[in-house]
Parts: sequence; C-alpha cells; structure tokens
Amino acid sequence: MLQAIVKKGKVFAEQVPTPIASKGSVLIKVKYSCISAGTESSGVKESGKSLIKRAMEQPEQVKQVWEFFRSNGLSKTIQRVKGQVDSGKQTGYSISGQIIAIGQGVTDHKIGDHVAAAGAGIANHAEFVDVPINLVMKMPKNLGFEEASTVTLGGIAMQGVRRCDLKLGEFAVVQGAGILGLLAQQMFQASGVRTIVIDLDEKRLELAKSFGASLMLNPKKDDIVKEVNLYTGGKGADAILFAAATSSSEPLSDSFKMCKKKGKVVLMGVSGMEINRADIYAKEIDFLISTSYGPGRYDRNYEEKGLDYPYAYVRWTENRNMEEYLRLVDEGHIDVQAMISEIYPIEDVDKAFENLKPQAGQEVPLISLLTYPERPEIDNHSENNGKTVITRNNYQKKSGDVIQVALIGAGGFAKGMHLPNLKSLSHQFQLRAVMNRTGFNAKAVAEQYNAQYATTDYQEVLRDSEVDLVLITTRHDSHANYVLQALKAGKNVFVEKPLCISEEELQEIETFYETKGEKPLLMVGFNRRFSKYATEIKRHTSKRINPLLMRYRMNAGYIPLDHWVHESGGRIIGEGCHILDLMRYFTESPIQQIQSIQLSPKNDHYSSTDNTSIQIKYQDGSIAIIDYFANGSKSLMKEQLEVHFDGKSIIMEDFKKLIGYGIKVNNLESKISQKGQLEELKVLYHSLTETNQPWPISLEEMIETTRASFVV
Repeated sequence: MLQAIVKKGKVFAEQVPTPIASKGSVLIKVKYSCISAGTESSGVKESGKSLIKRAMEQPEQVKQVWEFFRSNGLSKTIQRVKGQVDSGKQTGYSISGQIIAIGQGVTDHKIGDHVAAAGAGIANHAEFVDVPINLVMKMPKNLGFEEASTVTLGGIAMQGVRRCDLKLGEFAVVQGAGILGLLAQQMFQASGVRTIVIDLDEKRLELAKSFGASLMLNPKKDDIVKEVNLYTGGKGADAILFAAATSSSEPLSDSFKMCKKKGKVVLMGVSGMEINRADIYAKEIDFLISTSYGPGRYDRNYEEKGLDYPYAYVRWTENRNMEEYLRLVDEGHIDVQAMISEIYPIEDVDKAFENLKPQAGQEVPLISLLTYPERPEIDNHSENNGKTVITRNNYQKKSGDVIQVALIGAGGFAKGMHLPNLKSLSHQFQLRAVMNRTGFNAKAVAEQYNAQYATTDYQEVLRDSEVDLVLITTRHDSHANYVLQALKAGKNVFVEKPLCISEEELQEIETFYETKGEKPLLMVGFNRRFSKYATEIKRHTSKRINPLLMRYRMNAGYIPLDHWVHESGGRIIGEGCHILDLMRYFTESPIQQIQSIQLSPKNDHYSSTDNTSIQIKYQDGSIAIIDYFANGSKSLMKEQLEVHFDGKSIIMEDFKKLIGYGIKVNNLESKISQKGQLEELKVLYHSLTETNQPWPISLEEMIETTRASFVV
C-alpha cells in the first residue's frame, strides 16, 4: 500500500506492507485523510534539521541516546540512530473510510461500516489503517467522507470548547482563526455563545464572519483588548480559547487582559509561556490546558485496549467528542466544506505538503485532504489475505549453511541488539524477512538490514520455505502463540524471554514436544549464561567438590505500574527468569525447593511483585539467593553476582568485571556490559548446522526455569 513518510524535511508516498486487523481493532480502507497544517508541517520541518540542531533542541532524546551508548557501545548506537533517521516517520492522524476487516473481540462494528478514525501514529496518511475501537467513530448515514476525514481536528476543537464551559449568551474570544479556531467558533455559536474571532489574516476573518462571528478583530489594526472590553460592556469575555500558534508571549498576555474577572483562558494552541503575574492575579483568572481530543487521550487502557470510561461519570470521552462533531457537521451546524482548499491524490503528497509552506503572493490552504485509489479487487478483504510484501531487488540468497532468519517484531530491543548482532554474523545468518504489526516499521527495518521482504502477515513467514529460523521479539503475552505456530509449521524458533507467561501455555509447548516425530529446535533468549563472564565462572565451578552458595542482586530499576510489562506476566517472568536460568547453568542441578517473599509497599508507587527475594535449593545441595528489586538507586550498578565454593569466591560486577578471591580467574573487564547476546547466536548457529550438536539450552532446563518463574 502507499503511505506518507516524513524523511529529511520532505514527505514521500512510499510502498509499505498493508496491516491486518489486530485484536480489538478494525482495518479501514481509507477514503480521505486530513492534513493538520500546523502540527504536521512542524514535524516535516523538524525532520529536515541536522542531528546537531535537533540534539540542541531536544536534550531528552540526547539523554536517551547517551544511555543506549553507555549500555551498548558506539557501533550499535550509530546503527540505531542512522536507522531512525533513514527510515523517517509516519504522519497523519485523521481519516475516513470503510471497514474491511474486524479484529478479534470487536463486536460493535461490522465490515462495510463507514467510519472516521483518529490517532497519531495510527490513523496515518495511508491506504489502509489498523485502528483500536475507541479511536473509531461511525459516520452519520448522509455525511460525506471528505467532511468526516476532519474528525480529529473536530475532536480537538470540541475539547477546547468544553474546557471553556460556557453557557447560552456568554462571550467567547477565539484567538487564532486557523482550522481549530474556526471549528471552535462554530461550536460556540451552535451552543448560543456570542463569539469574537481574532486573527492576522483578513481572509480568515472574512470566513469567520460568514460563519456568523459576532465580531472580527485584527491585531495589526485593532486594539483588540479595548475592542473586546467595549463589546462586552466593559466586563471582558467569559472565556478566551487560545487557538493560535506562536512563540511570542504577547498574544497570551492580551488574552488575560481581555478576560473578565474570574474568567478562563484555555490554551489549545501553542504560545510563549512568559506569564506576567499582574495579568492574572488581580482578576483571579483560571488558566487551563486543553488536552487533544478529550478524556482518554494518552491513556493506553482506553486508546489501545478499548476500555471505555463509564458514560454516567465521563460523559464526553474523546470518542464521544468526535462522534458529536460528526453529528454537528452532518446536521449543518458546522461548515467544513468551506474550509477545504485542496484535495490531492496520495501519490502527490509531496506537493500537498509543499503548498502548506508560506510563499510570497500565495495563500496557504486552510484544509488539505489526501484521497486514495479505489481497489475493487480487495473489497472482500479478510485477516488472512490482507498482506502486502515488499520485495527487495538487491537480495541474493547465500549458498552454504547460512541460516535464513525471519524477525517477528521490530521493536527497540530487536533494533538495538539482535539486528546489529545478526549483521555482524552475516557469514552465518541472513535476515530474510521482517514481520511487524505496522508495515512502515517492518519495511524500514527490512531496508536497513537488507532483508528480502517486509510483511505484516505472520502466516506469510510460516509459509516461506526458505525461512530456517523464526526470531520472536514481540511483547511477552504473544510469545507462546507465535512459538507454537512456528513450531507446528516446522520452523526452528529463537524466542526472546520469556518463553510464555502462563502454566497453560507452557503445557501446550510441552505437549508439542511429547508427541512422536522429529521436532524443530527451540531456544529461549537466556543470554547471560553465554556471556564470557558466565563461561569463565563456569570453568571454575565445574571443578568444584562441594555445593555452591550464590547471591545475585538485580537492581532492575523502576518501571511505572501502568507499563505493559506488568500486565504481560510481570517482571519476574519477563526478566527475573534470566537469573533463574543463570543459577541453573552454574549448578547443573535441578531445583529441589524454591520460595520467595515480597516487599509490602506503603503506597501504590512500587509493586510487591518486582521487589522480591528468592531462595532456591538445588538437588546437589547448592543454594541461590536472588534479590530482584525496583526500589534501588539508579547510580548503583544493575547486576552483581557472588559465587562461593570450596574456600573460593568469585565476584562478577554488572557483566563488566570479574574478580577472584582465593582463586585465579582470567582478568576480564569491559567498558559496557557484555551479557552474551552475540555469543548465544554463535552457539545457536552451531546447534542448527552441526550434526548431533545439542540445543544451546536443553528443553528440560528452559521448561524448568519458566515454571520456576511462575512459582515466584
């Protein structure tokens, strides 16, 4: 499909894989998408800046890159930054179209429904979009797709109007007659609010007049504070909705000055934020922020999981705001057509954005729409035939024992760790396919690492006879399903930890391997046992006479409790399993007894489940004590291991340093943590290519470790 991609100051229409309808979402064939001139033009301009300039303006991103560099080194950092710059970004957040596929669990929509949809990074400028249900609104029967495609802008304007909370007959000032300001003006008037519109553009003020504004003012020639006070009988406006975009603080100061005592100023646009206390103190003015489309915005439970707020308690969610906007347009209370200046085919998206740039003697379009080609051959689209594969022309299949890899899930860890490692082992591994929920990301990664194709369809990968190994790096709760499908398709599997997140899933995997016949290899990414530090320790502990006493400290760091990792099995199952596996590797003995105790926090900031002390007794008599906690200091090293046996002690510090006491160990030291991710791939290669080579980790040990994490 064609999708608009922002790259190095330009916007391109690129071919990317078509998404499929995911769980809790619907797949929409887009008819029109609306360009948000202000927001999106800013994004295009930002992408054209040099990395140095962007770094100066966005210190928080520099900090993230620095942290990645400290953990992963220069080479991987350069590859990651280069990949992000070269691949560009998606753009768009407001579309209309027709549902052509329904995801699992969706009951309120059906194929063929005419809908509008919202969401940055979701309702993109693309031929097809996969959108969660709370960001999808059914269109009124007689409403056109053109008008409906402005739904997101309508939702933003409506939330600003609601924050003003004005009643019949009160005065509103709209600062800025752009798209949002003109939509808000018409909403105020539909509510019986007398509306004053302020803008520097006379043509936009004329448009405001045609929509019924009570008064139009231009700061170039009008004393706007004086005029507003005169018009309101010397009292000032009941509320000012700031819909302009400026770096100056003066227009905001004017807004305070034209506001009545105990009135409101609502910031919906962008302003300089130097606030003069005298402007607001004497009149006790309320200064409010309007957050995007309304309640639910930035709430992952609402937007991604489809968990609605109770109607009785949250009357106007973002979804209900946008539904109401569509009704107002349909019934003629809001005139959108008068603001639509240009319509471009998606193939000309570069021209559409170029025409948004201010040019001498040329009027900047108010609303520009993109339209998409009709594709009658996919009118009966379903989840199983919704793939689009982009084939690379420069791909050549390597001869010999090169393992052909399909990557499932092109997220941060895959980009930062596995993909650079696979590239460094190109004589052993070839990335053949990249599968990801979003086609844009799949294509970007496939191009950067020279894969043959990108897709959003997992079944396409499983049908590919050339794929030798499926590398799964998706969210934890999807691992078991992907693993079982790949194994049943006869594919070898390397799945990032955890193997699965429930006993039922683990039993399904066990059952698969209990049936007769040859089975593919399965490996879980318990990488720490393959690090040079762990193998050096093992070289000594394997010669021991008596059992081991081991203590491991994992200063895991705090992760907010609404993060997905807490829901997908939790952090012990998702990360603590690493340490359980490492202890098992050293003892070479099954677990005899395991128990744990959890912290009891005094409030809801910390979780008891990721502040845990674990004690394990092994059948050979060894003991392991693991302290996994999230309430420690960031300045303390993340991981430390003590191993004591036969009058000897070995200390490993954060996979950067190894110290022996009473024993001579190899002098190992590194600037960054070396946790065995590269080494595990080397071992995996030999297991896949050499006859009678054992699995990197035995099935019994992977199952035991996974089950132990459930017990904890």
